[in-house]
Amino acid sequence: MFRWMIALMLLATPIQAGEGYARLSGHGGPVKGVAVSPDGAYALTASFDYSVGLWDLSQNRLIHWLEGHEAAANTVLFLPDNRAVSAGDDFDLILWDLSSGEALRRMEGHQGKLISLSLSPDGKWVASSGWDGLAALWPLEGEDPIWLRGHKANVNAAEVAADGTVYTASYDGSIRHWAADGTALATLVSHGFGINQMVLNEAAGWLAYGAVDGTVRAIALDSHEPLADLTADRKPILALAANADRTRLAVGDGQGYIMIIDTTDWSILHDFHAAKTGPIWALAWEGDTRLLAGGISDDAVLWPVGETGAVFAEGQRAFHRDPAEMSNGERQFTRKCSICHDLTPGTSRRAGPTLHGLFGRRAGTVEGYLYSDTLKNSDIVWGSDTIDKLFDLGPDHYTPGTKMPMQRIARLEDRQDLIEFLRKNTGETQ
Repeated sequence: MFRWMIALMLLATPIQAGEGYARLSGHGGPVKGVAVSPDGAYALTASFDYSVGLWDLSQNRLIHWLEGHEAAANTVLFLPDNRAVSAGDDFDLILWDLSSGEALRRMEGHQGKLISLSLSPDGKWVASSGWDGLAALWPLEGEDPIWLRGHKANVNAAEVAADGTVYTASYDGSIRHWAADGTALATLVSHGFGINQMVLNEAAGWLAYGAVDGTVRAIALDSHEPLADLTADRKPILALAANADRTRLAVGDGQGYIMIIDTTDWSILHDFHAAKTGPIWALAWEGDTRLLAGGISDDAVLWPVGETGAVFAEGQRAFHRDPAEMSNGERQFTRKCSICHDLTPGTSRRAGPTLHGLFGRRAGTVEGYLYSDTLKNSDIVWGSDTIDKLFDLGPDHYTPGTKMPMQRIARLEDRQDLIEFLRKNTGETQ
């Protein structure tokens, strides 16, 4: 509750720059998923900091945090009856009451991280896409899910059609069509690289997809024949979003570009470098003239897209400074630690605990942070030797079962420089 009140105070004055532009600030990690309510009044943001934010777009202010995920939240959807659903790296979907911010139900069964959700046209089912190679259809009234089994790699996207059939896209390079009971019907696309994103337009008879190799294509649903190739030689494609009537398609990639496509004739209306310092993880439309984007910064960004060009804010916050301006120790910290950890005292919304007072501190003891049982029960005391072992062996070997991602710093010199940087910048344990 205290953290929620602090966030509201910080957001009392919206941060804006330019007409129609706003920044939704408050997350403690990259924003991986975004959604805009059908009436355009509200937004949802899912973040690496494990939380989902509900925002009032009339004032660009936080309403409240939805807290319940035990790992990064990757995707979120508005549902009928003032509800929402989110999913993330903890393998679970969570159904939310948006009025109270309370979790109504946790939907479990996947055995891999979830990065995509979609709502059926009748509003009764949610389709999930899992890195366990499965897609699932979850009835919102609580019955058991229907599992779609057959892909040979991560399932990255799933869309439910009006007739109850389902389309799925996978890292195995295929897009498949399934009956409502989970029976495989057809393979529409066999691509040489993994497919990350997909948008379905039944009324117009097309399906668009974006792939790891930067491919952006549209095919006809009936013949599976290509309709358009909008590939711009930028990779990977991380976001595809259509406006309400599917006449505009926004494409976001790993190099920070956004392309706007007119799907009536498959022409490119705009193509611009929106995020100079990182990828575009997620996109959603607010009406036909503004886009909400999530990227490598801690904010979601809302800006206007006009027929004569796109406007992106001047002075966008950079997640990284120029590496040439940093010492080697700071570079190691920025690359390996800064997304999850602060150096300053007090609580924050980061995915990991503050590193302030790190040296001499027993692992698992920062007040207010929810640690794994591994670190809570550990006898590790952080210092030069233990930090060196952590990055030499990797967290998965030195502290197996922790939330820390699998990463190593192979060179002894780099580890020593990181340790020296931390010693100078984290203060002393009292």
